[in-house]
Amino acid sequence: MGSAPARSEVLSLFRSLLRTARDFTDYNIREYAKRRTVDAFRHNRRLSDPAEAAAAFAEGKSQLGVAKRQALVYSLYAPRAKSVMEINGS
Repeated sequence: MGSAPARSEVLSLFRSLLRTARDFTDYNIREYAKRRTVDAFRHNRRLSDPAEAAAAFAEGKSQLGVAKRQALVYSLYAPRAKSVMEINGS
């Protein structure tokens, strides 16, 4: 493949995935996207082979594109009522 991505590139991808997760209007999907992002980065944290790291980075970039498209689609068909988890109990 290629060389391993730089730490700054990996952190940028991580932040972009979390930012995209915030764009989901549905609470459950938003939390799933955040949890999936953190879990995937923890799982790949110890990759030492540059080819494996590059493949994982490419997969992350691919998932970012999918998440951005899905966030757009979900925003077009967002429910009008908020989830019980999003209602403030004041």
